[in-house]
Amino acid sequence: MSVRRSPRRVRRIAGLVHRALWLLFLVQTLVSFAVDLPYPYVVGWLPAAAAGVLGLGLGLTRRKQIRALPERAPVEVLPPVTGRWSALNSPADRVPSHGTHQYAQTHAIDITAESDERPRPAPALIWPLVRRGTAFPAFGAPVRAVAAGTVTSAEDGLRDHLSRTSLPAVLYMLFVESGVRALFGARLVTGNHLVLDLGDGTYAMYGHLRRGSLTVRPGDRVTAGQVLADCGNSGSSSEPHVHFQLMDGPDADTALGVPFTWSGVGVPRNGETFEVPLPGAEGVATTAGGRSARLTA
Repeated sequence: MSVRRSPRRVRRIAGLVHRALWLLFLVQTLVSFAVDLPYPYVVGWLPAAAAGVLGLGLGLTRRKQIRALPERAPVEVLPPVTGRWSALNSPADRVPSHGTHQYAQTHAIDITAESDERPRPAPALIWPLVRRGTAFPAFGAPVRAVAAGTVTSAEDGLRDHLSRTSLPAVLYMLFVESGVRALFGARLVTGNHLVLDLGDGTYAMYGHLRRGSLTVRPGDRVTAGQVLADCGNSGSSSEPHVHFQLMDGPDADTALGVPFTWSGVGVPRNGETFEVPLPGAEGVATTAGGRSARLTA
């Protein structure tokens, strides 16, 4: 085992122990509603206390590692979609963009499709409580390779769930569903996903892909602009969208985030729309902020 990989192995083991402690606490809490546990009440909180301390240590260690990294210029790649999209949780507005460095999300971005013919449903206070994925223009939209590379991991067997765009559904996602998914690591958080090795220690990850839509498998070589999958609503997702990030390793549980910029688009801010022409057609990728660049994909 190389010295370089040792810290990643330690982070992976610590992460597994952290999740196992929380899972133990959850299981014994549920069991305690049915039977009396054979130990004092305070003992039952020890796994939660240990998990809290370990989680704090993991977070502090991750932030220390990030601060120690030399400043890295954004890696320029193609946008992962074509057509008109808008940005959510963008690193152009804050870093870490999703409020956490966990799962290498430091510079991650969420994007969702926009359509005049089929507008994206607005969030609801109460009703409709949920919507099907097909109600959103992003659902089923093709997701493309941002550069030439090799597929290192791919999964598309997880279901696409209903939206979480009403207030009760959002609260359920934030305080119930997300916590349960986190117990099982990045896999259930990102849902159906794909990781590409772009070379030079840079990996691209796409999350929340549509079930059964992957056109590639681990080991496949892909070309820039190639269709890889469809946008879906799997994993910890409020509505169909593409989660995109660059990482310094193939495993989101142990990797650190890498900054990116999209050719002709840059990094759109939250709520900013951008358009990308179809591959093979010379065109101009633009954003609502007025940035543009001529692209030939």
